[in-house]
Amino acid sequence: MKIFSIIDKVIMKLEEFILSFAVIVISVMTVSNVIAREVFNSSFFSFNLEVSKFAIVIATFMGIGYAARKGRHISMSAFYDFASFKVRKIMMICINLITAIILLVLAYFSLDYVISEYQTGAVTPSLQIPQYLMVIFIPIGFLMGGIQFLRNMWINIRDKDNVYIGIDAVDYNDKKNEEIAQQDLNNV
Repeated sequence: MKIFSIIDKVIMKLEEFILSFAVIVISVMTVSNVIAREVFNSSFFSFNLEVSKFAIVIATFMGIGYAARKGRHISMSAFYDFASFKVRKIMMICINLITAIILLVLAYFSLDYVISEYQTGAVTPSLQIPQYLMVIFIPIGFLMGGIQFLRNMWINIRDKDNVYIGIDAVDYNDKKNEEIAQQDLNNV
């Protein structure tokens, strides 16, 4: 089991690096394009749009798994917040299972899309990079997200005392967990 923990940490660090790098690239491309337009009255970076698009695809789809791991994904929690512990536990297991299934199905269909892009041999206009390299991160992101939601489901099945919204995130709706959260805030 220790090997899985090491692999998980390596994957998390890789996700953090990829996401950080993608956001930096988006920022640099956007700022440089604005400066070029304002100072030189021309957007002379013909590759700017392609690089920005590539970085946005990476940040969006690779971010799915990372957000699921940290419990930082968007959620509609009105019913969930007012439910009892047992109902929240069941809801979280069902939500994670359904979300994982949807993401894994989307990974399958997006892999089919990547294969079709590969078979067409299409390339990007400016950089002449094969188009499939730009979209390969879509099925990878869906797959990573599906795996993380399955892990979230499993930890909720395994741990009877807490509700987890992510592998690394305990739900703070319970009184016991509110006290833990307050201690965490006091320690900061």
